[in-house]
Amino acid sequence: MMDGSWCSRILLLIAVVPLGGCFSRSRPVALRTSTAQLQTATGKDLIERINAEATEIQTLKATVGITASVGGSKLGKITEYQEIRSYILARKPASLRMIGLFPILQNQVFDMVSSGQEFKLWIPSRNQFFAGNSDEARSSMQPRGNLRPQVIFDALLVQAIDPQNELAVLEGGEHEVIDPGERKLALQPDYTLNIIKQNGRGWYLSRKVVFDRTDLRPHQQLFYDEHGSIVTDVHYDEYREFNGMFFPTNIQIWRPREEYSIKLVVTKLTINGPIMDDQFVLKLPSGAGLASR
Repeated sequence: MMDGSWCSRILLLIAVVPLGGCFSRSRPVALRTSTAQLQTATGKDLIERINAEATEIQTLKATVGITASVGGSKLGKITEYQEIRSYILARKPASLRMIGLFPILQNQVFDMVSSGQEFKLWIPSRNQFFAGNSDEARSSMQPRGNLRPQVIFDALLVQAIDPQNELAVLEGGEHEVIDPGERKLALQPDYTLNIIKQNGRGWYLSRKVVFDRTDLRPHQQLFYDEHGSIVTDVHYDEYREFNGMFFPTNIQIWRPREEYSIKLVVTKLTINGPIMDDQFVLKLPSGAGLASR
């Protein structure tokens, strides 16, 4: 059993032995901070930016390229699908029409429409017509079977913050970027609005909107369920000006529960153009099989 003098000698030895040889250890150097020019804003500023854009944009007509993949750790594999062209009509408060076409022959891959919670989906190649709930989660190895209009609608149009039923709390953070000056990986500060919602039973984290501080535009949006789990993760990039307003032309949607992702590349966009009610009508084709989802 060691006495106090031996303990003192051991502690002294540890203190004076250089951290070299077999005693040495290394750790990675922390990433430096990006040299990009950053803007500052308050939580109130960011709320006003979101609400102004949400009020200003009422309709969208878009031509997009869509690529999709299905799979991950749950399914044990990832299947990627070729790009198709799609036409999207969106009108607030919740109407969406989306038509997908094969790239060469331009035959319809699918036709999907929704005016809220209910949706309809027509897949001509399978002669099947689906009707169901827009929010219902489902895992399928076919990306068309995973399409839900509400997910697309929420990704395209960032919703306003409702002061009656929502609270927005500002949080400072950072994310990895390629530094514009040194062309190396660096950390860049960002802002996040944590939006907390009242659902009648209590308050819960509804979504997060992450702002890039180089332009103070949303570059990520995370949607949560009432148990705090992420249901949709959307990334926005490559903003361009359309009709006097800036809109992202690269939108990537990830649904972790169903393990599918959709990438939308906007090639043509009209903001606030007229869209008629009958453009959101999809009737059951003659002879098609009807299924619910």
